[in-house]
Formats: sequence, structure tokens, C-alpha cells
Amino acid sequence: MLEAAFWGFVGGFALIVGALAGLKLHVSRRVIGLIMAFGAGVLISALAFELTVEALRTGGRDATVAGLAAGSLTFFLGDRALDRMGGANRKRSKGPGASGAALGIVLGAVLDGIPESVVIGLSLLEGEGVSVAVVVAVFLSNVPESLSAATGLREAMSPRRIVLLWVAVALVSTLAAALGYAALGDASPDTIAFIQAFAAGAILTMLADTMMPEAFDAEGRSAFTGVVTTLGFTLAVLLSTL
Repeated sequence: MLEAAFWGFVGGFALIVGALAGLKLHVSRRVIGLIMAFGAGVLISALAFELTVEALRTGGRDATVAGLAAGSLTFFLGDRALDRMGGANRKRSKGPGASGAALGIVLGAVLDGIPESVVIGLSLLEGEGVSVAVVVAVFLSNVPESLSAATGLREAMSPRRIVLLWVAVALVSTLAAALGYAALGDASPDTIAFIQAFAAGAILTMLADTMMPEAFDAEGRSAFTGVVTTLGFTLAVLLSTL
């Protein structure tokens, strides 16, 4: 459980790194868009090969399909609810909202991060150590997420509050990874497959609804967005073969 918590924190720590970069470096929106596109490509590979394919091998088609649908629907409904609380533009690098939207932004970041962190904990259940591909995917996708959001939040919150926000989310990610490992240690193959697919469905919906549109918009709607996304996907595929 402690090992799962450690690797969950490694993934969550990327949120703090990204937030600090967004506050200190004044990165251009185009660079942020390219970084987000790269992170999206990495996550696509992870959810396809490390989650969905493993879910099919572990529990079969029914559990996988049910998990994908449940994860997607859960994220969709949660994201819609958070939109009304002010978290709709939480990944925006240009003005994600007024200061009153802070709660929605925090809860949105937690909603995005929990499935990824649970997967880190699940990767340890096979007894072969943590999945390097999953940890790298979570880390590389978390940096641009918090970098973009922190850049926009500068207009609504103090730097100290922004950093504390992402520290809190990183701690939640740590806890989620630990609980994912502890709660599912004796679970049936169908249950594990369902959770893996649930996370995949939630992450894929998050990418389509929030991360990739922001990457496309911030980068300036050029073809480089697709190219960089493919580069991220390729790197993650290569990592999964290690």
C-alpha cells in the first residue's frame, strides 16, 4: 500500500511541477498547447494498452464494456455538474474563470486525477512492480494540465493559493493510488477488469471533453497538435514494451 501511495504521489507531484512552471515561466499558450497534446497522446496509449487491453485479458468483454461505459458516463455527469460550479474552464491557460470558481476548479482537478491514480495502484496488483508506462503517462499528462490551469488562474487567485490547490490535488492522487491497491487486492478478475475499464472510459472522456480541445485551441489550430499527440502516443507505446 505504501508503494502504491509513493507512486501515486510521483504522478501527483507532476501537478505541482506544472503549476510552478505556469506561475514562474510565463509559458506561451502555443507551447502549453503542444505540451498538452503530447500528454494527451501519452494518456491515449496508456488507456488503450495498459487499461483496456489488460481489462479484456483479465475479465473479458462484458466487464470491460460495462466499465468503459460507466467510467465515461460518470465523468460526463460529474464534469457537467462541475461546469455549473465554475470548473468548466479548469484547463484553460487563458482565464479559467472568476475567483468564485475555485471550488469547481479544485473538484474538477480531483475528478480528472482520481482515475489515473487508481490505475497506478492497480498496476501493482500483478506483483511485478509498478507499470512504468502508467506512471510516465500520468506524470507527463499532469504537468501540462496544471501548467495550463495555473497560467489562467493567475488572474483569479494568488500564487500561494494556486500552489496549495495543486498540492491538495496531489495528496488526493496519492490517497487514490493507495486505496486502489488496498481495496482491490482480493477482488475478482471481473471487478479488477471493470475498474481498469472504468478508469479508461473516464480518462478518454476527459481527454475528448477538456484536454484535447484546450490543446487544439491553445496551439493555434495547426497540424502540429496532431503530430505532437502522435509523438506522445509513440513514446508511451515504446515505454510499455520495457
